[in-house]
Amino acid sequence: MKKKVMLLLFVTAMALVSCEKSDDGKYADYLVAKPLTISKTEFKNSVDVIAPMPVTESGKIYAYQDYIFVNDKYRGVHVIDNSDPNNPRKISFIKIAGNVDISIKDDYLYADSLTDLVVLDISDIMNIKIVDRLEDVLRDNVIWPVADFYEYDGIDYENDILLGWETVTERRPILEYEERFTVDGEIFAMAESATDASVGQGGSLARFKIVGDFLYAVDSHNINIFNIQDLEYPEDLEDVYAGFDIETIFSRGQHLFLGSTRGMYIYDISSPATPTFVSEFEHGTACDPVVVDGDYAYVTLRGGNACGAISSGLFIVDISNINKPELTAEYPMDEPYGLGVKEEKLFVCDGDSGLKVYDKSNVEGLQALNHFKNINTFDVIPLENTLLMVGEDVLYQYEYLDNDIALLSTLQL
Repeated sequence: MKKKVMLLLFVTAMALVSCEKSDDGKYADYLVAKPLTISKTEFKNSVDVIAPMPVTESGKIYAYQDYIFVNDKYRGVHVIDNSDPNNPRKISFIKIAGNVDISIKDDYLYADSLTDLVVLDISDIMNIKIVDRLEDVLRDNVIWPVADFYEYDGIDYENDILLGWETVTERRPILEYEERFTVDGEIFAMAESATDASVGQGGSLARFKIVGDFLYAVDSHNINIFNIQDLEYPEDLEDVYAGFDIETIFSRGQHLFLGSTRGMYIYDISSPATPTFVSEFEHGTACDPVVVDGDYAYVTLRGGNACGAISSGLFIVDISNINKPELTAEYPMDEPYGLGVKEEKLFVCDGDSGLKVYDKSNVEGLQALNHFKNINTFDVIPLENTLLMVGEDVLYQYEYLDNDIALLSTLQL
């Protein structure tokens, strides 16, 4: 019996060695995007307000009055009562299929539901009501993830709607990776495919921005413009084409700052219904958001992924001449995502490398104030009295100190 067991172990070991040899140099780990779909019938009836539930995948954050809204990617929004920042509590979940962004003004919440814009009345936070739904007004709003492969097979386009994608790591042949975009032996490229108290505040990764009586929502190529003078019934205006791979939007005064994988685009909104191009700052190809303070724009570039860049970093761009942005300083980062500024403090979410806090008094010589390690960081919102940050399914809140910040509370989402 002992000999049989030893023989079985030997055969198993040899099989593993054989697999390793056959795998050697021919396979690698890749990010694979798999489609998330919903039936067309379910999609049109997908908005609902239900009891609090655990988060599936935390996304962007938004602050409005005493409440925090945390996106659950493609599924909806968690509503959190933050009247006591030391003890925040979840009070409801707004189901919105295909949702990744929101913006709020005067108790009206605007949310994307894939290509639709949904309007909700949140004046009674315990009795949220659906007010309006504008269909097919966000025409290029599918968020394409960073991935090496996209699996289209199995999507029933006649009966289902593509909400978004989930990414997983799979081991695949290197040759298959190299031939992804090859047809008949020829290679082709993928299609390029506030200070107002009545308005809430989003993070640097936001794609929605309210300025005055207008809501600006960026998709991969366009600025979608809505007149929200009548808050209940937004008017869909003509889109403005803005370029390729637009990811984020930020506003300051009469200008919009768009972050894309190719650079930062600046638009003039002195005529708010018709934004006009002013200038751009090119930084190669990388995933990035942008925030602006004073004469400088702060841009994080995340490399090491399908966005194209190899290295990651923080770029500080001089915009004192809005028509000619120029790079002032560059600092290395590991995997930066969102960032924010509060007076002389700069906060950078550096992914798994944690939250980094800097004194930005001298942009050409940033001084590190603190580094919160061993946490996953995604985006921040610097509020008047507290700093909000969302990581991997956790909401963090910090209080400001003279030359630092200190943790106030955490909430497992």
